[in-house]
Amino acid sequence: MDLSSLREEYGRGGLDLPDLADDPVTMFERWFEQAAAAGVHEPNAMVLATATPTGVPSSRMVLLKEVGADGFVFFTNHGSRKGEELAANPRCALLFPWHPLERQVRVEGAAVRLDAERVAAYFHSRPRGAQLGAWSSRQSRPVASRAELAAAYASVQERFGADDADGEVPVPPEWGGYRVVPEAVEFWQGRPGRMHDRLVYRRDGDGWTTERLAP
Repeated sequence: MDLSSLREEYGRGGLDLPDLADDPVTMFERWFEQAAAAGVHEPNAMVLATATPTGVPSSRMVLLKEVGADGFVFFTNHGSRKGEELAANPRCALLFPWHPLERQVRVEGAAVRLDAERVAAYFHSRPRGAQLGAWSSRQSRPVASRAELAAAYASVQERFGADDADGEVPVPPEWGGYRVVPEAVEFWQGRPGRMHDRLVYRRDGDGWTTERLAP
């Protein structure tokens, strides 16, 4: 399979320092709204990259569920590989790949755990099937077969009930959320000739500095 000739010429727009908002979260929200309005599939899907204390990296797709001045929020199982890596090394990175707009946003920072009240509020807003699934799966651990997963789900469904009328599903002990506090946020816009626009915010005390990077 020859991939050497696969390429796209970018030219949908540009980005310059005067175009930036005063802070990266406001700028992110502006670009996010544009991605959603353009019909980008799951614009809140982001690549989360983590690493072990010895520097072994891993990445996976997760969903952004909140964003604000305090950072970028997602939820997961603390016992998963990403949860274990974040417990040992909270430094992480996020990537939003908005290909149809020839854009990406890169976030670097550190993850902190959310408190139980915030976790419970989000957990109980999820569809009941997703709540039961969180109890059924020991995320990232080996499983013998699909049938074993199905049996685990059926057991949880019998325990808590299949319908909301059966009562509230408690938050699983290992399940929780993280807020990624950004230290650097890069906004990348594709340009012709691979002369892409790369503008980055870097935390500077209580504020931010901005600069352009070579593509």
